[in-house]
Amino acid sequence: MTVTKPETTAEAPPAARKGWIDDWRPDDEAFWRTTGSAVARRNLLWSVVAEHLGFSVWVMFSIVTPYLAVAGFDFTTSQLFWLTAVPNLVGSLLRIPYTAAVAVFGGRNWTVISASLLVIPTVLLAYCLMTPGTPFWLFIVAGVTAGFGGGNFASSMANISYFYPERHRGSALGVNAAGGNIGVPAVQFIGPFVIALGVVGASQGTDEAGERIWLHNVPLLWLVLALFAAFMAWRYMDNLAVSRTPIKQQLPALTRKHTWVMSVLYIGTFGSFIGYSFAFPLVIQIEFPEFASLWMAALGPLVGSLSRPVGGWLSDKWAGAPITSLSFILMGCGVLGAVWGIDTGSFALFFTSFMVLFLMSGVANGSTYRSIPAIFKAEATAAVGREATEEEVVQAKKLTAAALGWISAIGAFGGFLINQAFRIANEQTGSVVPAMYGFLAAYILFLAMNWWFYQRRVFVERAPSLAYAKV
Repeated sequence: MTVTKPETTAEAPPAARKGWIDDWRPDDEAFWRTTGSAVARRNLLWSVVAEHLGFSVWVMFSIVTPYLAVAGFDFTTSQLFWLTAVPNLVGSLLRIPYTAAVAVFGGRNWTVISASLLVIPTVLLAYCLMTPGTPFWLFIVAGVTAGFGGGNFASSMANISYFYPERHRGSALGVNAAGGNIGVPAVQFIGPFVIALGVVGASQGTDEAGERIWLHNVPLLWLVLALFAAFMAWRYMDNLAVSRTPIKQQLPALTRKHTWVMSVLYIGTFGSFIGYSFAFPLVIQIEFPEFASLWMAALGPLVGSLSRPVGGWLSDKWAGAPITSLSFILMGCGVLGAVWGIDTGSFALFFTSFMVLFLMSGVANGSTYRSIPAIFKAEATAAVGREATEEEVVQAKKLTAAALGWISAIGAFGGFLINQAFRIANEQTGSVVPAMYGFLAAYILFLAMNWWFYQRRVFVERAPSLAYAKV
């Protein structure tokens, strides 16, 4: 469905091009009720599908790495951590150009392109798994291309941020992000069942239970699904003319202090979620090998994904900063519980504590993303203390969309740091406990930063705070 302004001449306006919407006013209540809401929901649906599959491709290695030894690939534990870290690193870096691509190509067009790019890592990983003796470096190349899936999140979030009015944006972004994040547990839940099906090609050996495995089924299944997502995005999504922003007009977002503050906070929220999602199966295998189970490890990303819209919803009601602070406090408790579980040999305590980490990282993901548009809108009128004009709202949205890419990129880089911390701690001590203490210190730092910039009501004359704006 394409919505355009009524034609006033015989010549169709530029917005009449297929897939483009020129007249888009979601903050206009009448427009939202009659036209905007339905169009926004349709775009949100297919954005979620494409982003969901991007996340699944991004974390495919978390499924195949635990099986590589039984499949005949003789890689060390350190190499296995690198295979889960490389997609994380590349995906975080790609989020910056992916966000800019929405403003250059349009949200619909870029969703089609980005979903189509998932063909490359799925085909390459399938080849690696189906070819005996594939060297480690070729798996690394496959991991680099798997990073394409990580970039999808930033472009999807930037695109959807334009579709919804301010009062619904937190919930909409929460749903969009949660639908994408669920791609992590989806591949971790479905993967073990898929690899047990001998549909095509030779098996790669047998698992510990003596059952034959077909690891290449994982990338081949998501290859088909990625092509489906690309087609449906082309068929049912729209480009918004208002999102067309030259790169030079996006750069001012990088000069804003709060772009960088939120980037650091997002390391602690999304970085925790994606880092733990990649590493959790290997962490269980290291500390509690008798309980190593992929479906059990998938429960963490599932909890974190489902809790993300809750964070957005709570922030719509009470503002994002206090929800973020509470999340960091409980994440610190989760770290201490996980360490205690490892020290006492209690898998139940360890596992429950990690579920707390996943749960609160998801809530904090939603609350931080709800804060970002509120911050830019507050800054637009902070000097005069009035309601923002329509022009200021549009400019704030453009800065928000540009900032989302940088914030999500730097935040996702936190996942790479978590994997490297686990790898180094395990190499040096044979345990992940030292890394966990490092995460605890980081959560204390993030908590202090969030309070100082967004909740503090003291010393505001000397050092301004945005607490008044309830971001």
